[in-house]
Amino acid sequence: MIKITTICLVRHGETKWNALGKLQGSTDIPLNKRGVLQAEECGRFLKTEKWDVMITSPLLRAKQTAHIINEYIHVPMIEMPAFKERSYGDAEGLMPKERQALFPDGIYPNQEDRISLTKRVIDGLTEINRRFPNEKVLLVAHGAVINAILYELSKGEIGSGKTKLINACISNIECKQQLWEILSFNQVNHLSTYGE
Repeated sequence: MIKITTICLVRHGETKWNALGKLQGSTDIPLNKRGVLQAEECGRFLKTEKWDVMITSPLLRAKQTAHIINEYIHVPMIEMPAFKERSYGDAEGLMPKERQALFPDGIYPNQEDRISLTKRVIDGLTEINRRFPNEKVLLVAHGAVINAILYELSKGEIGSGKTKLINACISNIECKQQLWEILSFNQVNHLSTYGE
């Protein structure tokens, strides 16, 4: 029998820093009111399907989103550090103009490099596939994490540097015979409103 592991990637709901345009990274910011609403809309949308397990980043905004979704779907929840947001080092908490002024070359001191980020999240995917073969998994994570996954699986067609993921958007991937495929990405039709 061919085993297929399906993963639904959910970006966390909006935070105050998202709304302001501040770079969050590993800074632990909670959801704002709109973020809570977005998580509820995700939950209502996702409850129409059967899920086996929910995995979440350990950061508060992802965990809050996961807990709200889980009020609708009621599955076991697991935290996995592999899916924590990329650290942006000295640029965290800064607005776009501040980042441009301080770091015009776009290189942020003490930032997690892209290669390390990609290895971390792809190792995480491999672990999910090993632990939950043939199951339907919800993974609540972050923009840079999901974009790194999309970039790697699409061989650079979409994802990092190309795709602006909306808060609480949904992307779907699956692993069939050890080959990953992107089924859809950056879906927002379940959201009543979303910010650019």
